[in-house]
Amino acid sequence: MAANVVRDLAPILEAKFGLRGRTAVITGGAGTLCSVMAQGYAQAGANVILWDIRQDALDAAVRGVADACGNPAQVAACRVDLMNEASIAAGVEESSKTFGGIDILINGAGGTRGKSPLIEAKLEDLEFVVKLNLFAGCLLPTKHMAKYWIENGIRGTVINIASMASFNPLSGVWAYSAAKAAVMNQTMAHAKELAPYGIRVNAIAPGFLVAEQNRSLLLNEDGTMTQRGKDVIAHTPMGRFGGPDDLVAAVIFLAGEGARFVSGITVPIDGAYLCQNI
Repeated sequence: MAANVVRDLAPILEAKFGLRGRTAVITGGAGTLCSVMAQGYAQAGANVILWDIRQDALDAAVRGVADACGNPAQVAACRVDLMNEASIAAGVEESSKTFGGIDILINGAGGTRGKSPLIEAKLEDLEFVVKLNLFAGCLLPTKHMAKYWIENGIRGTVINIASMASFNPLSGVWAYSAAKAAVMNQTMAHAKELAPYGIRVNAIAPGFLVAEQNRSLLLNEDGTMTQRGKDVIAHTPMGRFGGPDDLVAAVIFLAGEGARFVSGITVPIDGAYLCQNI
């Protein structure tokens, strides 16, 4: 009986959540979080194209995805400068030929530059972080991918990366908080704009996950928590930091056919961080 139930569920799960035969472009693909999402997509059957500006890091990430899915033919890389529209347009053109089309865009590029009191914030740092997270990490790739989808009649899916800072600003990271709030705003705006073309736009908002860009803020060199790390855990009802694997199921769901009527939302993946109260 149990075996029959499993067999009956398999085609349903594949139809609703499987990504076999679909192709995903993941920007910032050489980063820790994005490379793990790429591995999850490849294991779910998708072809994956990693975009990044760092060729050596791209090469390493491609090997990691190939090892995870056991099929190097499912993964490719494209060196793209997300601060340059011509480079993005060329990346879309090249990537659309790699596996015969593109169905999914994960806007994974982002990051910040340190932490400071407002009165010590430097304009050049503020401008860089806004450009990285809002323009390079959301607006420009979506602009060019949506153009490609509309011209080719493809009902594509965009997944943006928002943040806890999209809901409540985090202290000392002024431009990052502003940019991530804008990403959530633009997720809704793009969803409305692109819905008539059958294009869906959603976002995830990771909680405090330990990754390369924030490790030094949360952990000391010996692995113990910094004061900021302790403050985060005190505010997280589940009592732990997240990990890259915690994001995979959500981005598979949002890209799948089972979410075909879901657009314009931001899904917190935060260990109930946003629910904390006194």
